[in-house]
Amino acid sequence: MNTLLVKALKNGFDMSKEDAIALAQTVQKVFKKNKEVEDMSLHKDIRSIFYELHQKNLLFLRREEISEKGKSVRKYYWSINNDGIRAEAYRRPVEEAPYEIYKKIPENAWLLHSCNT
Repeated sequence: MNTLLVKALKNGFDMSKEDAIALAQTVQKVFKKNKEVEDMSLHKDIRSIFYELHQKNLLFLRREEISEKGKSVRKYYWSINNDGIRAEAYRRPVEEAPYEIYKKIPENAWLLHSCNT
């Protein structure tokens, strides 16, 4: 199992270790030691997960245009971004300023609280 991928998943998605291990195993099963996987061969749920991993820079998506029977066809291929995985695995969490938590509370909650005091 790729321990860097597990760390990257934990950091990137704030996952538990168990969930990160399960997802890393799923990714490894899909690739089966291949460098690339064709997008059309993926189940829609796996494809959805791959798009999430792509947004976190953990996977690459490559497009290829080929001609089949006189028509131009686009094919997409997924590959693992080892540099992105390494960067996310070793990323240090950003320390939040002590009072930043108050900015996350919706304004209407503050208004409701002020009406009751």
